[in-house]
Amino acid sequence: HVLFVESGGGSVQAGGSLRLSCVVSGNTWSPYCMGWFRQAPGQEREGVAGFGVDGNPRYTDSVKGRFTISKDNAANSVYTMYLQMTSLNPEDTALYYCAAEWTGACRSRVLVESAYTYWGQGTQVTVSS
Repeated sequence: HVLFVESGGGSVQAGGSLRLSCVVSGNTWSPYCMGWFRQAPGQEREGVAGFGVDGNPRYTDSVKGRFTISKDNAANSVYTMYLQMTSLNPEDTALYYCAAEWTGACRSRVLVESAYTYWGQGTQVTVSS
């Protein structure tokens, strides 16, 4: 039974920063991939940043240079991932989700929604102009 605890969302003005956290537990094996996704009202969910099997970070173009993904070393089957967001703009407003995958389905598909089986409940980020 995989559990997610997401936190760090909130409301900020344009140019501000937020740090999202995602704590995943419930599987003794490390996930192949972990990622951050977001969904704005009326839009499809999109991949924002993630770690693949190789452990290298990947970003969607719109957040490169502004967002930084990081993770803690796994401890006691708890996997923690962060998303540091800077220079936020109103287009970043969305519900942000954490996702994890334990199969090779995410190989080469780190920012693809359908590659992930397990999802957090989401945390809201609102950026005002």
